[in-house]
Amino acid sequence: MAAAVTLSVPLNLSIASATNETTAFAGVGRERRFDRGGIMHLPHSLAASAALLLAATMSQLAQAREIVGFSDAYSSGTVVVKTSERALYYVLGNGKAVRYPVGVGRAGKQWTGTAYISSKQLRPAWSPPDEVRRDKPSLPNMIPGGGPSNPMGAAAMTLSGGGEYAIHGTNNPGSIGGFVSYGCIRMYNADVLDLYNRVRWGTTVVVTR
Repeated sequence: MAAAVTLSVPLNLSIASATNETTAFAGVGRERRFDRGGIMHLPHSLAASAALLLAATMSQLAQAREIVGFSDAYSSGTVVVKTSERALYYVLGNGKAVRYPVGVGRAGKQWTGTAYISSKQLRPAWSPPDEVRRDKPSLPNMIPGGGPSNPMGAAAMTLSGGGEYAIHGTNNPGSIGGFVSYGCIRMYNADVLDLYNRVRWGTTVVVTR
């Protein structure tokens, strides 16, 4: 049995509501925002190029996660984060899991243990904790959900143990696969939405080295 989660880095993830989009979270990163605007009529050559680019982008996003063999002794429905691999596994059972690439805590900000998902949020607002504000004093008190500089991305799932950490999206896809955060687990927006739809409140999350 994994040890209880130890939260040594105070990030002050505050939960204002379990369902609305104005909940404040703390984390690091930036999110790219795609606004739903009007229809733009493009020349055929540009439209074709745009279609090819979109297809390539969607293919890349779809390949960010994959179903892999998984022999570790965890029950189906468990989320397992392997920090050294920079990978998150959602256990499917029967020797299979969905593997997602993730960004994890930088040196000195990593943790291990067992927690559970205590809330789920779509496009949450973000309030920088004191530690982040010391590093980046120009940050505002709160960044609205869905904003281009909001580090929570498309969704966030907070973890028990005080709410200091979350699994969330990002606005900086280049950071996925690195040791980049203050302890939160960072995912591609497409992947965090996929995981969001698989888990529920109370889902077990195990973080290992």
